[in-house]
Order: sequence, then structure tokens, then C-alpha cells
Amino acid sequence: MLRLKINRAPEWVDLARGVRVQVSPVTSSVMVAARSDIAALPEGLDPGVVSVALTKAIARRVVIDWDGVGDEDENPIGVSEAAVDALIDLHLMCEAFNARVLWPYLELQREKNASSPSPNGISAGAEATAQTAFRSARSAQES
Repeated sequence: MLRLKINRAPEWVDLARGVRVQVSPVTSSVMVAARSDIAALPEGLDPGVVSVALTKAIARRVVIDWDGVGDEDENPIGVSEAAVDALIDLHLMCEAFNARVLWPYLELQREKNASSPSPNGISAGAEATAQTAFRSARSAQES
């Protein structure tokens, strides 16, 4: 069953090391805009670099507040594009953001993609690759 989250209010998410972020929901609009942000990246970049760039683009759009983030002198700092990028540059925070903020959205997309192909969609006219069975399987024995 597809589980929809009707309440789309921002929520607090614990990342790591006492850092928590308040995020608005990751939506299709956010994903499209983030992909647009990274469209100008040069061809041939390492996939990991592209992945981090996409994570930063998404985080810049959904992080609206945070706790536990400060400057070099441990003074709390506000959310800004540069500060969000610096947070995501920390491997631990990037992994935590992906796991706790992005994966729930991606998991929902995976559920959505579990439906069968449309007969007139991109798989229309696709050639079957399975070999024909030579004989039928035997019925299960009655007990």
C-alpha cells in the first residue's frame, strides 16, 4: 500500500553529534529544482561528486532551521546556502542527511515504481528475453 504523508509541515530531524535540522518535505518539485541546479555541472564528473552536489542542492531548498551548528568559535550560526553547503561537506552529516531526509522520499518513489509497465509506455514493443519453457511444472502433491 502506498503511504501518503498528508501533514506536510516542517519537521525536526536529528542528524549526528547533536546537530538537528528542521526540514520542509522533500517533494517532486524540490527534486526537479535540485536537478536543475546541478544540470550545469561539467560532463564526466565522478558520480560521488555529482551525488554530493545534488544532496547540497536539496538541502539548500529544504533546511529551514537548525540546532547545534556554530562557527569556529562555537557561536551559533543561522541557516544560509554557504552554511548548508559546509554542513553537507562533512561526510558524517552528508550521510546522515541522506539517510534521514532523502531516503524516505526515495523509498516512496521506489514503491511507486513497483507497478507493472504500461502497455503503451516506454516498454511497448520490447522484445521478450526469457526463453520458452519446454514443459509445464508438475503440480504439488496432495497430502
